[in-house]
Amino acid sequence: MKGILGKKLGMTQVFTPEGIVIPVTVIEAGPCVVLQKKDVENDGYNAIQIGFGDKKEKNANKPEQGHAKKAGVTPKRYIREIRNVNLDEYEVGQELKADIFAEGEFVDVTGTSKGKGFQGTIRRNKQSRGPMSHGSRYHRGPGSMGSIAANRVFKGKVLPGHMGVETVTLQNLQVVKVDSERNVILVKGSIPGPKNSYVNINSAIKKQG
Repeated sequence: MKGILGKKLGMTQVFTPEGIVIPVTVIEAGPCVVLQKKDVENDGYNAIQIGFGDKKEKNANKPEQGHAKKAGVTPKRYIREIRNVNLDEYEVGQELKADIFAEGEFVDVTGTSKGKGFQGTIRRNKQSRGPMSHGSRYHRGPGSMGSIAANRVFKGKVLPGHMGVETVTLQNLQVVKVDSERNVILVKGSIPGPKNSYVNINSAIKKQG
């Protein structure tokens, strides 16, 4: 298991030698720094904590500054853990770059989806609308609220509300190209989130072995 943090830069396309167009997402992957190593004896599980993106000293509190100082780096804006790694391969303060992944590998990408604001049940929950003709009293409403005798709305009833800004993971995305000089990874297809949003790239769980 391995992983890295990055920033979504946008989408483009590449051509195969046969002339087939492949849509890809451009991700600025790293450089990341190993801030901490966690083991079973002290923490109950194996993991490394990595950070991406520098943060101004004045915007970091004292615990953040001290935590980064142990690794000999500046405070980081985006910090995540990667579990089930081989701790012998990493050291605190080590720099991770895009070349930890190779062309043809499969990865899982986790990000925060775009915010859509307040939406109705048709867009938010994929419900069907009622007749729009004259005389109908039901067009784009949420439908029945349930039993009258319950005197309440049961949990799980789909209703209008805020849509988006949720953690989304897309699995089994293929790495099309890795540019180690510019720390850029091209991943086939789209990934969650708007441009310049932070994403977490891990080895594909379902493709291991």
